[in-house]
Amino acid sequence: MKLVTIAGPPSSGKTAVTLKAVEALAADGLGVGVVKFDSLSTQDQSLYEKHGVTVKTGLSGNLCPDHFFVSNVSDCLVWGTEQQLDLLVIESAGLCNRCAPHIQGVLAVCVIDNLSGVDTPKKIGPMLKMADVVVITKGDIVSQAEREVFAYRVRQVNTNATIINVNGLTGQGGHELGRLLQSAPETADLEGNLLRFSMPAALCSYCLGQRRIGSDFQMGNVKKMDF
Repeated sequence: MKLVTIAGPPSSGKTAVTLKAVEALAADGLGVGVVKFDSLSTQDQSLYEKHGVTVKTGLSGNLCPDHFFVSNVSDCLVWGTEQQLDLLVIESAGLCNRCAPHIQGVLAVCVIDNLSGVDTPKKIGPMLKMADVVVITKGDIVSQAEREVFAYRVRQVNTNATIINVNGLTGQGGHELGRLLQSAPETADLEGNLLRFSMPAALCSYCLGQRRIGSDFQMGNVKKMDF
């Protein structure tokens, strides 16, 4: 089975472009499933089901959604195999621009939108810098000049990725994205595989439920500013 990870900032259009790519792959006769990770709730499962996509949702609750992702990704692969899928897409929650839910040897996609601002690419960490494919969305809302500047800023951050534009509403570019997903390598097992970059450091007292503010209540991995 082929495996793909899709990451990106909130509201960048991850689910919309994933659906367009999945529809294109399904038209070619491929069995495609999606695992959707989120934090507290999501309506995306019903959206995928409406389009006939095999889907599973994982909610992290009060845990970091990307740490939750890493703890469950091997089980997701097993689930996809049991469903006899040809390709499994795992979509991250996209809450932290620092997190990097990309895995060595697994096709990595980052979705980012033109409306986020031309300086946004340099503010995003490994999930953009280490992606194999960068999908830029919402290009129909900005000018051609703005699209070119934004794509240039993305290229400055990631010099090796394939960059494509996809419209999540019309589906333009969805077939191209589908072909790129179809080129993903086979993944039989994830046990022992490496993330492309380390997750953010933990563990502090607030991770464990501390609510009181002040140095007396801060323990573990704490970083302070210089004043």
